[in-house]
Amino acid sequence: MDPSSAVLAERVLPAVLAVALASTHLLARSELFLARLSRGRFLSFAGGVSVAYVFVHVLPEIDDFRKPMNEHALIALPTEKEVYLVTMLGFITYYGLEQLAHQSAEQSLDDRPSPGIFRVHVGSYAAYNAIVGYLLFHQEAPGVSNLLLFALALGLHFLLNDVSLEDRHEEAYHRTGRWALAVAVLVGAGVGSVTELDRATLGLLFAFLAGGIMLSVVREEVPADREGKFWSFTAGVAVYTAVLLVA
Repeated sequence: MDPSSAVLAERVLPAVLAVALASTHLLARSELFLARLSRGRFLSFAGGVSVAYVFVHVLPEIDDFRKPMNEHALIALPTEKEVYLVTMLGFITYYGLEQLAHQSAEQSLDDRPSPGIFRVHVGSYAAYNAIVGYLLFHQEAPGVSNLLLFALALGLHFLLNDVSLEDRHEEAYHRTGRWALAVAVLVGAGVGSVTELDRATLGLLFAFLAGGIMLSVVREEVPADREGKFWSFTAGVAVYTAVLLVA
């Protein structure tokens, strides 16, 4: 890679993509954007892209990070499977938060989670977004194409989260929640631009992120009352898998 391309991949492009991902939360409100599309098909396609990215790209990348894991000064886990335990932890964490919001809504008079649960729910996704922003500056495989694939998959994934959070919290999410998620991406990117964690910690961040992505896809596609479309989901998996394999 020539020096100018290296600067683009390492500094300029991650900053631009951070702004683009943050803007996803501000511009793609479901009533305005998704109403012009077939919501079920579009979101199912986005879910398929997310699944393809996790299985074809993120998990193999996590496996590369796994090699120095046992050398981490603060994490002395006994086997090479520890990183996948963190992936499972990410899945369980966001599943628990979804259940917490659901139970709070069932107990309220207006079928909406309490303000405290709203803050916890959005705050957890803000932390998730901050990890995404940070990882824009710290990819295992360097290069512009790898960064663009990451941003595209996560941008579509953010749409899934936007729709779910807005369905759950309605006006509260539109008024403040989406802004918190947008700012979180920029804060994570800002931290990532001036700091660099060791490889083992980066591997854990990727692993936790993978678990959260999988929960979001399952949340939107599996329940019987969702509008998931199998063939659109499969098309998303197939198309993005092909893109990843040839990139």
